[in-house]
Amino acid sequence: MRFKFSKGRQRSLIRKYKGERTWKEVARKLRVTEGALRTWYYEKVLLPEKVCEQLDRTGMYKKYVIKEFEDNWGRSKGGAKSSGTTKTIKRPRKSAKLAELVGIILGDGNVHAYIDGKKRRSYMLRIAGDFTNDKEYLEKYVAPLCEKLFGIQAKFMYQEWKGEMFVILHSKELVLFLKSIGLKVGDKMESQVGIPGWIMKNEKYLRVCLRGLIDTDGCIHRMSRRDANLLRINFTNHNQQLLSDSRKGFLQLGFHPCNIIRKRTFYISRQEEIGRYIKQIGFSNQKHILRWKCFTAL
Repeated sequence: MRFKFSKGRQRSLIRKYKGERTWKEVARKLRVTEGALRTWYYEKVLLPEKVCEQLDRTGMYKKYVIKEFEDNWGRSKGGAKSSGTTKTIKRPRKSAKLAELVGIILGDGNVHAYIDGKKRRSYMLRIAGDFTNDKEYLEKYVAPLCEKLFGIQAKFMYQEWKGEMFVILHSKELVLFLKSIGLKVGDKMESQVGIPGWIMKNEKYLRVCLRGLIDTDGCIHRMSRRDANLLRINFTNHNQQLLSDSRKGFLQLGFHPCNIIRKRTFYISRQEEIGRYIKQIGFSNQKHILRWKCFTAL
């Protein structure tokens, strides 16, 4: 559900909640991107119900809601007569490529299936990224990977003004297949989906799945300004099951990640293990490759 407020009230609600905090702090607290937060603040996009409940604990602003919309209201006219996409897909066998895609989906993807009483149906896989930093990765690596695995064409949605872009594949059969290999439909935080067992049990699959996770929700950076040679690989996610499984996966592969910090992140900082990560796991996301080359060139 999304709420339409009388003019200026959505902005007022966010400003009141923000107070003296930075946009980054507010976005982290709400578990949303800064880009999404700013679009709501400037009233370019309607406010989702869950976010509204976090912003307005007392319910004071409910009186300013002038209309409510279903989450798919923009698609409802065309979807009312639709029974969902019936694209036939290739059903790939379990493989390293499929395991890497699972990691990518667990990091920045969402498996979506929407059905309501009027038989509106929408089935899709959507993988998000930063418009500037992840564009090449999504266009030249993720989309071709999906197309090769499933035999259907990926589409792109660009929201440059929000700093976001998406790879999208519409298919009911694809959604059902992804469920069959251990992924879950809907909000990953609510479902607490982790790394599927068939990946955790296979070292080759586990390595590339972790690569997909680091490529999407991880980063490589310097540990200290005083010593440019000391590097660290971080993984950050708010899904506790995924955090635990990812850390356990690195332990299984012989790495020594730190304990989970503030229920949202852990890192690898032993320098010999940074080198081993590059050799044994590596990056598919060009932005990480360029950062690593920049750091090691100094």
